[in-house]
Order: sequence, then C-alpha cells, then structure tokens
Amino acid sequence: MEIDDSLYSRQRYVLGDSAMHQMAQSSVFLSGMGGLGIEIGKNIALAGVKAVTLHDTKQCETSDLGCNFFISKEDVLNQRMRVEAVCPRVAELNPYVHVDMSSSALDDNTDLSFLSKYQCVILTEARLSLQKRVNEFCHSQQPPIRFIGCDAYGICMRVFCDFGEEFEVSDATGEEPKEIFIQSITQDNPGVVTCMDNQPHGLQTGQSVVFREVNGMVELNGAARQVSVISPHSFAIGDTSQLQPHAHGGFFVLVKTPKTYRFETIEKQLCDPQVLIPDLSKPEAPLQIHAAMLALDTFQEQHGRLPNTGCVQDAEVLLKLTEEVNANLRNKAPVNAELVRCLSRTAMGTLPPLAAAVGGIASQEALKAITGKFAPLQQWFYLDAIEVVRPLQSLPVEEFLPRGDRYDGLRACIGESMCLELHKLKVFMVGCGAIGCEMLKNFALLGVGLAKSSGEVCITDPDLIEKSNLNRQFLFRPHHIQKPKSITAAEATHDINPDLHVNAHLNKVCPATEGIYSDPFYSNMNVVVTALDNVEARRYVDSRCVSNQRPLLDSGTMGTKGHTEIIVPNLTESYNSHRDPPEEEIPFCTLKSFPSVIEHTIQWARDKFENAFAHKPSMYNSFWQTHSSAEVVLQRMQAGESLEGSFQVIKLLSRRPNQWVQCVGIARVKFEKYFKRKALQLLHSFPLDTRLKDGSLFWQSPKRPPAPIDFDLKDSLHFTFIVSTARLFAEIYNIPYSEKVDKIFPSIRISLKRNTGPQRNSEEEREAVSQLEHAIVTDCVTAERLQMSPLQFEKDDDSNGHMDFVASASALRARMYSIEPADRLKTKRIAGKIIPAIATATAAVAGLVAIEMIKVVGGYGFDSFKNCFFNLALPVMVLTEPASVKRTHIRDNIYFSIWDCWTVYGNEDFTLSDLMSAVRDKYGIEPTMVVHGVKMLYVPVMPGHSKRLKLTMQKLIKPSADRRYVDLTVSFAPEADGDEDLPGPPVRYFFTSDGETP
Repeated sequence: MEIDDSLYSRQRYVLGDSAMHQMAQSSVFLSGMGGLGIEIGKNIALAGVKAVTLHDTKQCETSDLGCNFFISKEDVLNQRMRVEAVCPRVAELNPYVHVDMSSSALDDNTDLSFLSKYQCVILTEARLSLQKRVNEFCHSQQPPIRFIGCDAYGICMRVFCDFGEEFEVSDATGEEPKEIFIQSITQDNPGVVTCMDNQPHGLQTGQSVVFREVNGMVELNGAARQVSVISPHSFAIGDTSQLQPHAHGGFFVLVKTPKTYRFETIEKQLCDPQVLIPDLSKPEAPLQIHAAMLALDTFQEQHGRLPNTGCVQDAEVLLKLTEEVNANLRNKAPVNAELVRCLSRTAMGTLPPLAAAVGGIASQEALKAITGKFAPLQQWFYLDAIEVVRPLQSLPVEEFLPRGDRYDGLRACIGESMCLELHKLKVFMVGCGAIGCEMLKNFALLGVGLAKSSGEVCITDPDLIEKSNLNRQFLFRPHHIQKPKSITAAEATHDINPDLHVNAHLNKVCPATEGIYSDPFYSNMNVVVTALDNVEARRYVDSRCVSNQRPLLDSGTMGTKGHTEIIVPNLTESYNSHRDPPEEEIPFCTLKSFPSVIEHTIQWARDKFENAFAHKPSMYNSFWQTHSSAEVVLQRMQAGESLEGSFQVIKLLSRRPNQWVQCVGIARVKFEKYFKRKALQLLHSFPLDTRLKDGSLFWQSPKRPPAPIDFDLKDSLHFTFIVSTARLFAEIYNIPYSEKVDKIFPSIRISLKRNTGPQRNSEEEREAVSQLEHAIVTDCVTAERLQMSPLQFEKDDDSNGHMDFVASASALRARMYSIEPADRLKTKRIAGKIIPAIATATAAVAGLVAIEMIKVVGGYGFDSFKNCFFNLALPVMVLTEPASVKRTHIRDNIYFSIWDCWTVYGNEDFTLSDLMSAVRDKYGIEPTMVVHGVKMLYVPVMPGHSKRLKLTMQKLIKPSADRRYVDLTVSFAPEADGDEDLPGPPVRYFFTSDGETP
C-alpha cells in the first residue's frame, strides 16, 4: 500500500525520513488493554509502525469504561474480551498499520519464542515476575528486542526501558544544527575560533564541527575538528599554527555523531535504579515511589491481590514491606509514609489523565526503541499525583468505595464528592485540534460536565478537518475530512461517554465574537481551557479570563516539547504576565540583497508569492471597487488629482495577459529579473574587490556575492519555476493554463529591457495616463479585466502549485548565492510556518492539564499546582510551581494585583466628579487621572478638562446598547511629591445600579 505523506506531514518534521522509514518496517507487541495500555496503543498506531499486536486476556467490565476510551457499554453487556473490543478501533486510527490481536496466556510458563518477530515489546498490567522473565528473554536476543515495562496503580506510575547492552542513537536531540559564522580563527596551538557578533555557539567540549567557506585557512574547509569550549562565543580546535592565516569569513556546523547507550535488565536495576527526576521540589520522590511500588509487587505476590481501598491494615502492611525493600536498595531515599498510604488506598483505582501523560512518555520511548532517534530513558521514570489526593485523606472511607459504575476507578483515587464536582463542572475549551481531542477524551473519562442540571463542556473551533490532522487528532477519521472539527469532536466524545454534555460552536474567540463570548458567558463557566496553536489567541483568552476572574489551563506542544501553565485567580500570575522574546525578523536588506542562509531564500520566495499573487491582486480589486469607472479615473488623473495606488493598478491593467503563452512570457521575465538582472546590478554596485573604509572586503561572511544565472529550459529547476510561476499568474488572471511549456517556449517573444531606475512622479503620471488612455481606446477596460483572483498561500495542497513556486524560487536564489538548498519538506515547514507535532507529546500535555483541572475544581492551595515543561526527545520533564501573583503597593495598606477590579455603580445623572468621589469614598484614594481605552476623560493639566467634571459619564463615553459597563484606567496621587502618579487596578463603571457584579 502506498502511503500518503500528507497523513504524516507534521510528524515527519519531528522524526525525519529515516526514522519514519524505520517505523514502517517495525512490529510492536503490546500487552494489557487497560487505561495505560490503550493510551500507548493509540499513540503507536497514530505514529505509523508497520504492525502492532495487542494482547490481553481480560473481559470487558464496567470499570473499563472509566479508563479505556475504546470500550463501550455494549462491549460490557456482551461480555466481549477487551482485546476484541479495542482491536478494530485501534486499527481504524491508521490504515497503514496492521493491527493484530492475541488473547493467549502470557505467564511464567509461556514459551516466549513468539516474541522474536517483534522489534519492541511493551508490557502493562503485568506482574513484576513476568516483566523480569520477558525482559531477560528480550535482552538475550541477537539483536536484542527493545523492552518497555509500564505500571499504573492509582496515583503512581512507572516506566522502565531496556534497549540492550549497546543501543546506538543516530540523533540524540533532534535539533537541527545551525550555521554559525566565523569572526576569526587564530593561527596558534591551539587555534581559537571566535563567532561573529558574539553569537553563542551552543557547543559542548568533545563535540565536533565541520568548516565551510573559510577564506585563507582553506585547509579547514570540509574538515571536522573536535572542540574545546572556551566561552559561549569561542572555542579551541587544536593546532592551526601550520595552516595558512585566516583571511575572512566561513562558518561551521555541528557534526552529529551517533551515541551508544548501555542498558541493564530489570533484575540488575532493581537495587540500584537510574531514575529521571521530574519534580525538583521533591527530588527524592522517584526513589521513594520505586521502593513503594516494589513493595506493592511483593504485596501482590503474597496476597494475590492489591491493597483494598481505604483499608488501614493493608496500608500498614504495605508500609512495612516498603521499609524492608528500601533497606536492601543501594540507591535509596527515606521512606515516604504518606506516599505509601496514598498508594495503598488508590492502588485499585485509576487516574485517567495520569495514564494519558505517562502513556505519551512510554509511547515516545517505544518510537525511540524502533528508530534509534532521540536519547532513550535510562532507565526508570516515575510520576505521582499525590498533590491530587493529599487534601482528600481526611474524608471517610465510604467516599472511595466502589458503586458499580464507570467511575469506580476514579472514585478510588479522588472520592465521590470530587467526582460529583467534576460532573457539575462547566468548561469552556477553545480549540478542537490535537490537544483539544485529547482533552475531550480526558473529560469523557473523568465525567466532566455531565450533570443534567448544571454540567456542560462548551467547545469552539472554526476549522475544518484536514487529512494531515488525522495523524494526531485521534477523534477524527478519513470520512470526517472537511467536516467541522468541533461538531465532529463532540460526536466522537459522546461515543466515549454518552452522558457527556458537549455544546459545539464554530466561532473564533476574538474581540469580534465578544457578543457571544461575553462577560456573562465567562462568568457562567467554572474553568477555561485553551487548546490553541498561536500566542496571540492565548493572550486574548487570558485577558478575558483575568477580566472575569476565571481559571485558565493552557498547554502547547512543538515537536517533542510541551508545556502546561496553570492560571488561578488571585493565586498565580496570568499568561500575559510574562512575554517570550519576540521572534527575530530577517532584516529587509538581508532578504533583498544579502541572504546568507537557506531560511533567507525561503522567506524571500514566500514574500514574492505574497506580493505577486495575493497583495497586488487584492489591491487591484480594491481600487476598482472604489473607482468603478476607468473613464472617471482618467479624467481625475488628467486633472492632476493623485489617486492612491493608481500607477501600479494601471500598470497591471495595461500589461494584463490574455493567454497562457503570455503568462509563460511573464514568468520568463521574472526569472531574468530575479536570478540574473538583480545579481548583475549588485555586482555593478559592489564589484567583488570592493573594500570598506577599514580596508576589509565588502563581500565576506556573512555576505555572499551573487552569481547571475543564465536561463536553461533543460534545467529542471528552471523549468519548474517557469511552469509554476506562469500557472499562478494564469490563476490570478483567470486564464486556462497548460504545462506544455517546452513546446510553446520557442514562440515566446519577451522584452528583457534593463530597469532604468525610479522615474520621477511627473514621468510616472504621464506614463500611467497614456497607458490608461490606450486601454480605454482598445476596449481593454471590461468588467472582467477590472477583476483579479487573489491567491491565499496553501502549503498542504501539492496540486495547487504554490509550493512548487516557493521551492523552485528559493532553490534558484540559493544557487545564485551559493547557499546549500533545502529539500521540499524543510522548505514547506519554513514557508508555511508549520509547527512540528507528534501524538505522544499531545497526549502528555493534555493528561498533565487534566490532572491540574481536578485541583482547580477542588479549590486546592497554591502549593498543590504544577506547571510543566518537557522534551520527550532528551528525555527531560520539569514540574514547577506556578509563578505566584504579584501585589502592587499603592499606599498605606492598599494593594492590588492583576486579578483585582474595583467597581462603581452609577445612573443616568452620574457625573465624572461623582465617579471620582465614589472611588475616593469606597477605596480611600484620590484619583488624579481617568482614561477610557485611548480616550483621556480627565487629565488635570489638559486645558478645559476641569469642565468635564460636571459632565455625565454617559455623555463622556456614550455606551452602546449592549454594554452595561466600561473598564477605566484610573491613576492616583503618589505618596511623596515629585513621584509619578500610580496606576491602580481597572475601575469597572456600571452605567446603572443594577449592573452585574463581575
């Protein structure tokens, strides 16, 4: 079966072609179809392995409905085997993955030779003794079978990896090496390389770099040298004393070398485990969980069961076992009695979001095992959610006991009261893409918003489903393509939990939809969740949450990286409290004349597309919509009137093609202009031997001299540029096109006149008038000719020619400037501003956010919340407390934070003076200045402003019919003379006394 690359387009940017190919040749055995197992199975199927065998021996039970999103009530009623129920649904995720199932016994007596055909074996819900036996078998094979063991017990989870004695990784980080330009290289022993403009090199001692385009010390070109870091901007490269002196220029690139990792079996790792520490606030936690979970394994061996929920005796037995286990560990931490008792109480339960988070991590390790891409986990990962259950320990045991429904597993962890709070929850989620789909799945398993009287999950997304979405947005299937994301996601979520109330909208959340997503709307919601892929939308939603005192749960991913941020009113800072550094824009002169890296040529090509095929046609249409008669335009221009855009529009009109062959001619002219004439002009202005005032050469790194390109129809790149350019011109001019360029090309007559430089306004005006007169006389001014069809750049449709133009134009410009060209995949990523994405990271962030949502619903304290940043490629996970809210001191004992909003209620006769008196009387501070948006209502130093004090607020602001209040910026007098006025919190002025309290 031929694979459609559009399905994997975002993932390919993460893993690369080699890893994708490796996955397509590999088979995985996955045992255990509980909550954690099905999460792993989903992610692996979406990733695109060749085959996966799902193994399980259990029958569907009601409790499975609370953790396995692919098991339905019908499966339970019909007493189906779990693996039979989930197998077709996992297979449905990806038509290119062969999904098989097995329900054969897998125990201490099973012949394990059947595992030899798999490249990776993953066990969940398996006793430690079986994990040891399977692991030993996998480790002993040649080549070794990569083994992953995963366990989930209530609030604690673990992942163990063993990829063999020697496991070679081709690329440990996945980061693309940057070209760093060189300022100087000393002729010394050791020679020292200094980066241009003190650019940080990001290297580590022992790594190697390869040099390119070095002038003078040419012996370095193409050579790899090991570096010894001196500073962030310089490093030594060994003896250069016998080389020629460095003249100028050159750059270096990090050489990625394979790295070998060594693993031990579970048996060897038990006493001296290598663990990853995700939460630096409790660095001993992984070793404490390690001891507790090993004790839990012993408990099961001795009693044939898990500790009973809420049983004090079982908890004390487990604590004693933990102390015994811990005593025999070489690498250990003090026993955490609270953790052990929480584990004992919740061990029979399941926390679905925790399974989602750990499932994402374990799935990524499986992909590493198959592909050799990214640094593997060495060797244990532990994660707990003790902060979720800690405030619940005083509740009576009845809260946690089973009631025979789908929430029994969850109830064992968080209790009946918290389950009911989740049922009553009103959630507003913005975005139904990859993170949104995963969040909805978590909502369904948690029972969020299903209470008939009060619960609701409101979702909105204006987008339609595309084929490339199917690789990560697991609620969608091929037959959903071009259907609305939100409505489709709501229907799919209802299939997971029919009791869920999901209200799907198709709106964008922005100032234009504040009539829908008004303050009363936000005030009616308990929690807001963002599942967005851009910063500006996040900032806007955050501002609405702050204004309406609503908690916001934010998350995002980029490739294997992910973040979560928890924003709680009056406890934490908001999203807008911090700003990432702005993305560096490429200087205009660099794009126009002096590109030095491939990103410059790609952006240049993208700008050319936008200007020629979007901006100019849009401007053309806009002009003729404003000036519908060419004759009137001519009269006004003849009368000396200046009409904005008229010269450019008339030029487009006079040169408008009528036939495909003319479009080809325009494309040929563009080739000459872009890739030959521009180079000749630059070299005429700055010959190769041009020197600056200090005597240095003008053309030296990072400046590259261009080389004019002579057109050659036999060159495939030249041909592609001509065809794609001509085709796009044909589209904007509504001309039928053909790709038979080579046959019609000899008949084309084009003018390749040199550009004579900018004309003076008077000459330009006369030429424009003459061109318009000629167009009118020759009947060229028809309704059709006064209309063009602007194009909107679409990167994902390879049949539209957009990427053909950008890729060929970028590659030709790169050739002109001797820059290493990029392949189509990289060009598409940069030109389309595509964010690399993979399902594993998406599942992890959504799970982590849903865990925090439980804490928000419970009204937990600040110390309970955790933000997270992770990079599954390294692997690194860092859990931290959110930034606490800052309080600003005004004077005396008066403070305010971003969450504060002072209120004043008025009436029709309420004046500006009344407002200032009300603020003074209610809050004890004298206002000195009042501003509404950009309008200054009262500034004492402004002439005439004192007269405004007698004007009513309605006259000063003129409220709209649907606006009951406005937010004002009010400043206050400083404590000391000479200090600047102090801004306070927003003052919300209600025009009537019955206004709603925010």
